[in-house]
Amino acid sequence: MAVGSHTEVETKLAVTDEAGASVAALLDDDAGLLALPGVAGVDRPGTVELVATYHDTTDLRLARSRATLRRRTGGADEGWHLKLPGREDSRTEVHEPLGDDAAGVPDRLVDLTRSRHRGAGIGPVAVLRTRRTEIHLLDHDARVLAEIADDEVTAEVADVLVAPGHPAVVVWHEVEVELVSGGRDLLAAAVSLLRDAGAEPAASPSKLARALGAAGARPAVGATGDDDARRSPRTALDVALVAVGEHVRSLVEEDPHVRLDSPDSVHKARVATRRLRSTLATFRPQLDRDVTEPVRDRLKDLGSALGGARDAEVLSARLQGRLAGLPPELVPGPVAARLQADLDGGYEREREVAVAALDAPEHADLLDRLEALVLDPPRGRRADDPARKGTRRRARKAVRRLEDRLGRVPAEVGPERDAALHEVRKAAKRVRYAGEALTGVHGKKAARLASRAEDLQDLLGEHQDAVVATDRLRDMALRAHADGENTFGYGLLAGLEHARTAGLDPDDPALVRALRRLRKAARRWPG
Repeated sequence: MAVGSHTEVETKLAVTDEAGASVAALLDDDAGLLALPGVAGVDRPGTVELVATYHDTTDLRLARSRATLRRRTGGADEGWHLKLPGREDSRTEVHEPLGDDAAGVPDRLVDLTRSRHRGAGIGPVAVLRTRRTEIHLLDHDARVLAEIADDEVTAEVADVLVAPGHPAVVVWHEVEVELVSGGRDLLAAAVSLLRDAGAEPAASPSKLARALGAAGARPAVGATGDDDARRSPRTALDVALVAVGEHVRSLVEEDPHVRLDSPDSVHKARVATRRLRSTLATFRPQLDRDVTEPVRDRLKDLGSALGGARDAEVLSARLQGRLAGLPPELVPGPVAARLQADLDGGYEREREVAVAALDAPEHADLLDRLEALVLDPPRGRRADDPARKGTRRRARKAVRRLEDRLGRVPAEVGPERDAALHEVRKAAKRVRYAGEALTGVHGKKAARLASRAEDLQDLLGEHQDAVVATDRLRDMALRAHADGENTFGYGLLAGLEHARTAGLDPDDPALVRALRRLRKAARRWPG
C-alpha cells in the first residue's frame, strides 16, 4: 500500500447520558482493562481538543459512498485524513500534511475520491469539535495493541445541509476502539466490556453521518431506490438492478485502491467491470438495449485498460513461482533478473494505463450513466416478468451459449483451439455471474450452477494463463539471445507451459468432469 495510508479496524459505540457514569468508571479502572486478552499495561496520554472540518460535494457524494474527507487540527495526527471502506469491517485511511487551509483539498486526495465526486466541487460541509480522552492498551513490550478514544462531540453542519427538523448543532458522546497491533479477539473483548457497562452500537457509521442526520440519508451510490426490491425482488428487473447496483458500488470503491496499488485491487476492479458487462447482457430483455449497449461498450474499454495490469500481475506470480521450483543448474544465465525486471516493469506500465483510464472524463461519465441506470432504470420489454420465471429463462440461455461455444472447439492443438477454449471460458464466466446474480431468487440451485461454472472457468483459466506465459517466454528468449545470453532456461520454462496447453483437449478427464457437473447443475436449474 502507498506511503501515507493504513488499514483501520475499529468499532464505534454510543454512550447515552444514563450509561455515561458506568462507562467512565470502566475506562478509569486499569484493573478492568488489564483483564483484556494480551493487555499488560495501560497508558493515558491525556485529553486533546480536536477540530475537524469535513469536505464533500453539496449533494454529499463522498458520504453517500461511505467515504469521509477531513482536515483536522489538534492531536498527534493532525492533517488531512481520507477514510475509505475496506474489506470486512476495516477502513483504509490516507493521510496528507495539514498545509495551508486556503490551499484547499490536496491533489492526491482529490484523485483518490475521483470515482465519487466525478468533477463536482468539494468544500466544507461540517465542523466537528471533539474533546478526546485517549487510552492506550499495551503488551508486555509496551507496544500499543489498541487505542480507546472517549469522545465528547459538538457538530455544526453547513446551512444548506440542515434537514427540516434536524438541529444545526448536535452534541453527543461516543467511544471508539481501534486496533493498532492487537488482534480481533482484543477488539471483540474490549467492545464486550464496554457493552456490559451500558455502551450501545453506534446508530451511525461515522461522526459525520451522525452530524448530517437526514441530509446524509440519501440513496447510496449504486443502490436501488427501493429497499423492498433488494430484500425480496418481485420482478426480473428488480433482480437485475440489485446485481448492477452491487457491482457499481464495487467499481466505485475499488477505484482509489487501484490508485494506491492495494493488493488485489486491480483484479477486483476488473471483476466488477466484467460482472457489470455480463449482467447487462444477461438481463437484456429487462433493460432498454439502446441505453445499456453503449454502457457495455464503455465497460469493455475499461476492462481492457485494467486487464493489462492484472495480466502482468498474474504472469509475474506464475513465472516467478515456476522458476523457483527449478534446480539452479537448469536455468543458466541471468534468467531470474531478466524475468523480474521485465515483469515488474510491465506491471508498472500497465498500471499507469489503468490509472489513466480512471482519470479520463469518459470514466466519470460511465459512472454517472451506471448510477442513473440503477436509480432510474430504462425499462425493457420484459421488465415486469416475475422474478423467478423471468430469471430462470436468462440463466438457461447462458448455459446454451456455453454449450454452443464448446461445440466449436477444434480437435487440433494450435492457436485456433486456444482461442476457442478462451471463448468457452468467457461463456462459463457468463453462466457463473448469472448464477450469482440469481442466488437471492433461486437459492442453492443458482449457487450450485455458479459454483460449477466457476470450476470450469478456473480449469480453462489455467490453460489461458499457460498460453500467455508461453508467448511471453518466447519473446524474452529472443531478446536474451540478441543480448548474447544463454536461453536454455527460457526454453525449459516455455516447454513446461506449452505442455499444459497441449494437454487440455475436449476429451481431457478434468474438462469432461467439470462439464458433466455443470450440465447436471443446469438440468436441475430451478424447477
